Amino acid sequence: MLDNLIEILLSYIIPLLELMGIFVVTWSAVTSFWVYLKVNVFHRNVKGNFKVDLANGLATALEFKMAAEILKTVIVREQSELVMLGAVIVLRALLSFLIHFELRSEEKAHPADTQN
Repeated sequence: MLDNLIEILLSYIIPLLELMGIFVVTWSAVTSFWVYLKVNVFHRNVKGNFKVDLANGLATALEFKMAAEILKTVIVREQSELVMLGAVIVLRALLSFLIHFELRSEEKAHPADTQN
């Protein structure tokens, strides 16, 4: 009975977490693109760095997506599914690490642009 309840709850929670990740990526991309246009097309001075904002959004979205993947491990039925899920988690963790590394590099290169 508890297994069925967990499976039912996770069938709603997992897509919700993935949807949150999609929303964060979309919002970050749109707002960063708008700032990019302001700076490079309209030649306005804008406080902050759109690259850092986009990288922060991508890193946050990956955290939501990884949370969904971790919850998927609860409902895995076969070892092959677990191996595939483990590979996806490892790839997303590597992407998250690379984004954080790029973010820190950008912040060090332009410290004045990243302060609020």
